[in-house]
Amino acid sequence: MAVPAAAMGPSALGQSGPGSMASWCSVTSGPTRYVLGMQELFRGHSKTREFPAHSAKVHSVAWSCDGRRLASGSFDKTASVFLLEKDRLVKENNYRGHGDSVDQLCWHPSNPDLFVTASGDKTIRIWDVRTTKCIATVNTKGENINICWSPDGQTIAVGNKDDVVTFIDAKTHRSKAEEQFKFEVNEISWNNDNNMFFLTNGNGCINILSYPELKPVQSINAHPSNCICIKFDPMGKYFATGSADALVSLWDVDELVCVRCFSRLDWPVRTLSFSHDGKMLASASEDHFIDIAEVETGDKLWEVQCESPTFTVAWHPKRPLLAFACDDKDGKYDSSREAGTVKLFGLPNDS
Repeated sequence: MAVPAAAMGPSALGQSGPGSMASWCSVTSGPTRYVLGMQELFRGHSKTREFPAHSAKVHSVAWSCDGRRLASGSFDKTASVFLLEKDRLVKENNYRGHGDSVDQLCWHPSNPDLFVTASGDKTIRIWDVRTTKCIATVNTKGENINICWSPDGQTIAVGNKDDVVTFIDAKTHRSKAEEQFKFEVNEISWNNDNNMFFLTNGNGCINILSYPELKPVQSINAHPSNCICIKFDPMGKYFATGSADALVSLWDVDELVCVRCFSRLDWPVRTLSFSHDGKMLASASEDHFIDIAEVETGDKLWEVQCESPTFTVAWHPKRPLLAFACDDKDGKYDSSREAGTVKLFGLPNDS
């Protein structure tokens, strides 16, 4: 059975002996000009601010394609949308209607007004920020835990806990295809060209299907343990996967070979995000920091401190701002109460 990345607990970690991926991670000779420039920027923009969003933990954050809005989905069964103003997020609306946890959400790739939520209530809902209404509720067969919108905007893919992926026409809101997989499906994504569909699975593999035919193209043994998350870089050069062995691996899109890996985290990698220029990769886990790496070298560029495990990270589509959400407890009144905040890193220190 598939498990949402946000729900994953501590896991048996892969060893990094001589034959493993960690042992051939690249080493370079001193920081590049890009790294030095970004470190200089972050020295003056290292502030993280918290914004109240929900009454329970936040599972997913995502930016609209124009970067004007950030959406968050929560265990409290709602989605929230914020407007990005100068150096802060201002809550615009709360979206109610789901009968269970909102496990993942994503925006339309080119229309900044539409986003879609996947919920354990066996539905997905498409929302329009202009009317603040749900414009479609699509019933599905199981409890939904992951969702993505195709780069051409025509199709929404949703995966459930029973490892069924349903492809839904974004205009008619009807199911176009449905695939039952024999393995644990963790995260799903189209490639940027929209002609292949990728799934990460519980056996450490990346399964690649042709699209729209959905015929198997290749299965890559990516990690020795559970392969949890996958993200494509906006430039179309690489994709990255994160795994229960605490490694992030970077893959060449055309060659489908692993070009390098990042091994600074100690816990299963739950969430990944490429910066808008494709040059930085943020990765997070139960470690109390978010690792920011330079993609081309694997070098550590920065780390963002956090007090608890991180469920979700998302770089802004135009600026070096990182939205994220952690398993925070509201310690002021009750240490077991979830805080439900959304965080933003990269703000000016004097803001």
